[in-house]
Amino acid sequence: MTVNTTSEGAGGSDAPGGEDAAAAARPMSLADEDDLDAFLADADAALVEFYTDGCGICASMEPVIGNVARGVEADLAVGLVNPRDDPPLVERFDVRSVPLFVLFVDGEPVARRAEGFIPGEDLAAWVDEHAA
Repeated sequence: MTVNTTSEGAGGSDAPGGEDAAAAARPMSLADEDDLDAFLADADAALVEFYTDGCGICASMEPVIGNVARGVEADLAVGLVNPRDDPPLVERFDVRSVPLFVLFVDGEPVARRAEGFIPGEDLAAWVDEHAA
């Protein structure tokens, strides 16, 4: 797996929990279906954004989902995967538009949203509702 190394969302030492907590909530880039499956196996709850390169809304959601991960009640892992890089993901998760958000609990999809840009508060409430 490759870790997203952008500095957006890094809370530094002023953030609750310090840099380790900020790094844990930073979205992880997942290369393919195998990476996604391994990522889900390691997380009790995970929010995965299915995106495509060149999708402006998808790019604008990346810092939002990192902030959501730090602000929800569940211990939430966050991942990003481009289904165009691994076409079987399109069929497996019925990806018809991006961004598509799928919430997983214990490795199983429990909820999904494909509504374009979703404000952080709305996304956090949706995660809390379905991850409980």
